Amino acid sequence: MTTPSPNTSPLLRFALLGDAVASGATGLLLAAASGPLAWLLGLPAPLLRGAGLVLLPYAILVAWLGMRPVPAPPLVRTVIAVNLFWVADSLLLALGPALFGLAPNGLGIAFVLAQAAVVLGFAVAQCIGLRRATHVAPPAYA
Repeated sequence: MTTPSPNTSPLLRFALLGDAVASGATGLLLAAASGPLAWLLGLPAPLLRGAGLVLLPYAILVAWLGMRPVPAPPLVRTVIAVNLFWVADSLLLALGPALFGLAPNGLGIAFVLAQAAVVLGFAVAQCIGLRRATHVAPPAYA
């Protein structure tokens, strides 16, 4: 039988809080500086601003989850799924610009791939941390 551990995995807490900080910082950057970033990256300012505005409430939710005494596994799985979805969308944006009618420049592609790699790292760490936060209860012998 798999049961939640009374203590959350330090890796899970670190991965959630790191994800929250990175998402919040990126969200603020994209929302506040979408114009200059659009010029640098070859991506439309509304796309960058929209992504930034989506990241801000996400960061708050993930921070809240990371500060819980024992993060709810279904919510952690949702965060992992959202992160994997973000990575897939980022790869499509960077590697398949024709699909979206966008043409990021080299710096834009590097930016999109770098943030996708960081998000993938958080998702993997969250998976491992969630696994460590649960354990198989040994059979009870009386």
